[in-house]
Amino acid sequence: MSELSINTTQNVKINFIAASVGERLGAYLIDAAIKLSYIFLIVWVFFYWIDIDRLMGNIDTWSRAAVMILLFFPLIIYSITLESIFEGQSFGKKLVKIKVVKIDGYQAGFGDYLIRWFFRIIDFSLFNGLIAIICVASSKKSQRLGDMAAGTAVITLKNKINISHTILEDIGEAYVPTYPLVIKLSDNDMRIIKETYQSALAKNDHEIIYKLVAKIESVTGIKNQSGNNSDFIRVVLKDYNFYTQNM
Repeated sequence: MSELSINTTQNVKINFIAASVGERLGAYLIDAAIKLSYIFLIVWVFFYWIDIDRLMGNIDTWSRAAVMILLFFPLIIYSITLESIFEGQSFGKKLVKIKVVKIDGYQAGFGDYLIRWFFRIIDFSLFNGLIAIICVASSKKSQRLGDMAAGTAVITLKNKINISHTILEDIGEAYVPTYPLVIKLSDNDMRIIKETYQSALAKNDHEIIYKLVAKIESVTGIKNQSGNNSDFIRVVLKDYNFYTQNM
C-alpha cells in the first residue's frame, strides 16, 4: 500500500494510506450498480408505464433527444455532484470508506472534482477502465490520470490517523492556557513529549514521567503548578496547541 503524507495547517505531518485498486474498483462497481438501477427505473417508468413513445409522438427528433438527455443527465453529473456535496465521496466511496483529498493537505474543491470528472472520459471510457487501473497500480500515490491532473489522491478511511497519533490535543473554544512559555518548544519537542508520556503511562512508569517533567521545566523555565506530573504534561500539550493555533 502507498502511504501519503499530508501537512495540516499546524505543520503537523499526518500519514494516510492510499486506497488500493481493489477498494477503488469496489466503489466504482457500487456506483455503477446505482446508476444501472436508475436506468432500469427510468426505462420502466417512462417506456413501459407511461409509454413515452406515444407521449412524444408529435414532437420532432431534436426535442426527443433533449428529453432523453434530461432524463439521463443525473447519470452524467453523478460523481461530480456527490463528491462536491459529500466532500470527496460518492455513495460507493462512502460504503467502501475511501475519500478524495488534495495531496497538499487542503480540502479538495469543486474545481478539483471537475477536473477528475472530465478525465473520466480517458480513465474509464477508453479501454473499459484499463487506463485507470494501470495508472492507480503503477503510480506512487495510487493516482489515476484525473487525480494527477487535479493534484488529488484517494485515501482509505479505515486507517485514518487518530488525533492521539499526532501532537494535536482536543481543546475547546473556552480553553484558558496556563503556561505561555510552552512556545519555547517545537513541534518535534512536543511529539517526543507526547510519545514518551503515552509510552510511560502505558507501562505505569512514574520515573520516566518524573524525568520528563524535569526536562520540560529545565528547557522552558516552566514550574509545575499542579503538583501532579501527569496533569502537568497534559496541560503543557494543550497549552502548546492553544498557542500554535492562535499565533
